[in-house]
Amino acid sequence: MSKLAIRTIQSLLIILLASVLLGIPKDAIAQPASHVVSSADLQRDVSAASAARQQNIRQVQAFLAMPGARQAIESAHMDYRQVKNAVPQLNNQELAQLARMSQSAQKQFAAGNLSDRDLLWIILGAAVIIIIAVAA
Repeated sequence: MSKLAIRTIQSLLIILLASVLLGIPKDAIAQPASHVVSSADLQRDVSAASAARQQNIRQVQAFLAMPGARQAIESAHMDYRQVKNAVPQLNNQELAQLARMSQSAQKQFAAGNLSDRDLLWIILGAAVIIIIAVAA
């Protein structure tokens, strides 16, 4: 190839490269990293989830601490402390479900819709669910 042809190809490549680089918007080259969710929003969501979990733990443990619950659990040959200590080991979904169930049972008992015996059966059921969920 002649020197003229090589210089022409080099010039065309330089013009092509310059046009490509100049044609790219500057904000596309040096775009700041933007997050879909801000760290403040994440922190708030984590705090809310943690608070909800702690409330669910308190609800289930209060349910298990109702009068007669300990005796019912122990009469079923379960260790009351083991059941109570297993509550925080439940995953969030299991814990939330048990908290809703225990709150509903307490409301029904307070309204007179459940007898002591019914409530104790529900407590035993909850204890069994807790032990099974933690053992799995």
